[in-house]
Amino acid sequence: MALNIDDFQPPMVAILRGLTAVEAPGVADVLFACGFRLLEVPLNRPGALECIAIINSRKPANALVGGGTMLTLGDVELVSQHGGGIMIAPNFNVDVVRRAKELGMFAVPGVATPTEALAALAAGADVVKWFPAEALGIGGLRSVKTILPTGARVWPVGGVSAGNLRDWRLAGADGFGVGARLYEPGISLSVLEGRANELIAAWRAG
Repeated sequence: MALNIDDFQPPMVAILRGLTAVEAPGVADVLFACGFRLLEVPLNRPGALECIAIINSRKPANALVGGGTMLTLGDVELVSQHGGGIMIAPNFNVDVVRRAKELGMFAVPGVATPTEALAALAAGADVVKWFPAEALGIGGLRSVKTILPTGARVWPVGGVSAGNLRDWRLAGADGFGVGARLYEPGISLSVLEGRANELIAAWRAG
């Protein structure tokens, strides 16, 4: 039976840009313990593939790890080979989305316009990443949601925090990606835990 992206709750992606192999076990364990079930390691920093493999070996059964900033077919192949189950990108490339789906990955391409969002969904995207959300705005999300097919999922990424998460949800956000407001290279595990708990609590509060 095929997996469904909605089976991995809450629909919040921890974006771990700059994660190192040394940090990966502790960071992953803290985030999983706090309730995160979707972890992303962007490929535009050294060691990302090693970190994906490490996290994949430690994740609970109801969790996924994947790559971010996945721009090429080669990126898709490498992340899949290292145990990644999610393709996340800042842009929409139809070939990248289709290859991710062929490999059984969830596809989450970035979009910034209604045209891109509709094209990405038509290509098989499981979710569209509203990026950069901080620049596009809550009003922009509210407008684009009105023209998308019923059930289409949109995850704002960029500027999302525990403080504004509710506003984004009221505008139609179905999930989120959170980067520097959650993880920064070298962060202490205690600080990471506090931030993670705050975000999970904000999600649960609705």
